[in-house]
Amino acid sequence: MVAVPRLVIAAPASGSGKTTVATGLMAALRSRGHRVSPHKVGPDYIDPGYHALATGRPGRNLDPWLTGEELIVPLFLHGSRGADVAVVEGVMGLYDGVGGEDFASTAHVARLLDAPVVLVVDAAKQSRSVAALVHGFASFDTRVRLGGVILNRIGSERHERICRSALEESGITVFGAIPRTDDVVTPSRHLGLVPVAERGGAAVGAVDRMADLIAKSCDIEGLVGLAGSAPQLYGEAWDPPQAVPVTRPVVAVAGGSAFTFGYTEQAELLHAAGADVAVFDPLREESLPTGTAAIVVGGGFPEVYAAELSANEPLRKQVAAFDGPIAAECAGLLYLGRELDGHPMCGRLDLTARMTPRLTLGYRDAVAVSSSLLTREGERFRGHEFHRTAADPACGSPPVFRWRGGADGFGDPLLTASYLHLHWAGTPEAATRLVQATR
Repeated sequence: MVAVPRLVIAAPASGSGKTTVATGLMAALRSRGHRVSPHKVGPDYIDPGYHALATGRPGRNLDPWLTGEELIVPLFLHGSRGADVAVVEGVMGLYDGVGGEDFASTAHVARLLDAPVVLVVDAAKQSRSVAALVHGFASFDTRVRLGGVILNRIGSERHERICRSALEESGITVFGAIPRTDDVVTPSRHLGLVPVAERGGAAVGAVDRMADLIAKSCDIEGLVGLAGSAPQLYGEAWDPPQAVPVTRPVVAVAGGSAFTFGYTEQAELLHAAGADVAVFDPLREESLPTGTAAIVVGGGFPEVYAAELSANEPLRKQVAAFDGPIAAECAGLLYLGRELDGHPMCGRLDLTARMTPRLTLGYRDAVAVSSSLLTREGERFRGHEFHRTAADPACGSPPVFRWRGGADGFGDPLLTASYLHLHWAGTPEAATRLVQATR
């Protein structure tokens, strides 16, 4: 049994201000001396970067679809080791799950963690009606404990008084009222917020402004008290399965501004499987890390940096000639192709890719229809897609994965490259197979 003080920051809908409140609260708590464990519900790579900046600890995802609900508590306990409070940012609206169901919703994760929920409500175009809205969310599923509300985009002192009075009449605790402001704005583009790795000092300033806004507008001690009301959790912390290697191969993992999409547990699994992880930046480094025995190229924004990636010809040629194991997801798939938006890429795969106006987004329940570096024919994998690009050809022959209405991936015994993002904690054999293939 473990008692980790914790709370979930949720909202009625996307765009209500969850990320600002969650990140600002994490940073405000840290500034007061708390050791804060940051978490994000769902398959999000960008928000955890801001969480990590706010707390000084790795941002971690909690996604029942990708890892199985049985791993949510163990992964939470793993991430919150050594912390005295945990803040979990939700996804979409509180009750929005897979396929219009409850599964993998913020409410689902809150129940698994037995954590109180704070609802961030955009009050910009309402007043007393916020009480009716919150009452509906509180009563919709009584298994979810709504601990209170933070009002966002409050227009005036009178507006705040009306909203607070209506909520307090309904027995709902108000933990804060955030005024409308243009000072805390995080730039966005085609796949959401601009990642921390691309913003440098501007990201630090943005997090500082979030912390200041939340510290001035919210009852921090009240929120800490609410987190402390969470009961004990039953379970053991997750640990990556340990191997005892004779030698430790170097796995080169792409990073930098172009490749920012990756889950924290991936590197932990690779290390536990017997590898040394070396991060390299394909925008700036002209050669792979010394002794590279395998390459992992995850997701990100190669389309934004296509010209710069193409200009690094020495590294492109080295990757093309590399004869060891390569695992690539989404952005990595495009980088391995011949061309992206007219810019030459590595040419390891005979495909061309281009940006499109269409967003491809969603969970995928995939079956491996061929064996490859990370897959064995007939195995099931749960992943997600998140991109605005199209590849030609769309997949190998045969593809690596099939799901209802789709096929994806290029593979051979030393390669798995696809649009499918996997959370390796849910498929730990991926790390084991990659490391074993180096031998």
